[in-house]
Amino acid sequence: MNTPCFDLHPGSTPLLISLPHVGTGIPQALRAHYLPRALEVEDTDWHLDQLYAFARELGAGLIIPHHSRFVIDLNRPPGNTPMYAGVNNTELCPTRFFSGDPIYRDGHAPDTNTIDQRRATWWQPYHDALRTELARIQARHGHAVLFDGHSIRSELPWLFEGSLPDLNLGTASGASCAPGLRHALQQVLQAQSDFTQVVDGRFKGGYITRSLGQPQLGQHAVQLEMCWSTYMEERAPYRVDPHRAQRLAPVLRALVQTMIAWRPDA
Repeated sequence: MNTPCFDLHPGSTPLLISLPHVGTGIPQALRAHYLPRALEVEDTDWHLDQLYAFARELGAGLIIPHHSRFVIDLNRPPGNTPMYAGVNNTELCPTRFFSGDPIYRDGHAPDTNTIDQRRATWWQPYHDALRTELARIQARHGHAVLFDGHSIRSELPWLFEGSLPDLNLGTASGASCAPGLRHALQQVLQAQSDFTQVVDGRFKGGYITRSLGQPQLGQHAVQLEMCWSTYMEERAPYRVDPHRAQRLAPVLRALVQTMIAWRPDA
C-alpha cells in the first residue's frame, strides 16, 4: 500500500487552499545525496499550515504535501521549463538553494530518470488531487476558487533585487481568475496599512496558478507570496513571531473570507 504524500481536507465552500511548499520530508533513501545544509530544508514555506488552519473552520478545503520542495517542486511545470523567463530559477527537482548555492553533493544531482520517478511519485498525485477536488467543488457550487499560499525570505539577491513587498498577490496578470475576484482581493490588500503589497509584481503566480486558473471554465486561481518577515524570524530555527503573526492574521482572514463569499456574477 502506498503511503499518501499529502493530506487533503475537503471543504464545504467554493475555496480550496493549496500549500505546496510546506512539506519538510526528505525520504531516507535520498538523504545521502544532499549536502548537510540541504537536510535543514531552509527554503520551506514555514508554518503556513498553522497560519491558514483557521480557513478550515470557515469551510475552505486544504491540501498539504508531506515532502520538501528539495525533493520535487510541486509548483513547477512537469516539463522542467523555467517558471520565470530571463531570471534565475530553481528547477522541478531543485539543484540550488534560493541563495544560488548547490543542494547536492558533487555528482549526486538527480538525472532524467530520477526526475521522472519523482514526478510520478510525488508531483503527479498532488496535481491529480487538485484537479479532482476542484472538479468536485465546481460540480457542487458552480465555480471553484484555488488559493495557492506561499512565503519566502524578504531578500534573496540570487532571485530578485532589493526587498520584496510584504504581500505579493499573483493572478498571472489577470489571466488566472475573473477580474472581479482580482479586484476584490486587491481591495482587501489596499484597505490595510500594516504591510506593503503589490498585485502581479515579481511573483505573478507559479505553475499551479497558471495551469489551474481557467476562469472561462469556472475555475479561478490566485497566489499569495508573502515575506517571512510578516510573521516569523528570517533565520534558523525559523520560529513564528507571535506579535507579527497576530498582526498578519486579520489580513489573511479577510482574503480567505473574500474568496469564499465571491461569486462569478457578483
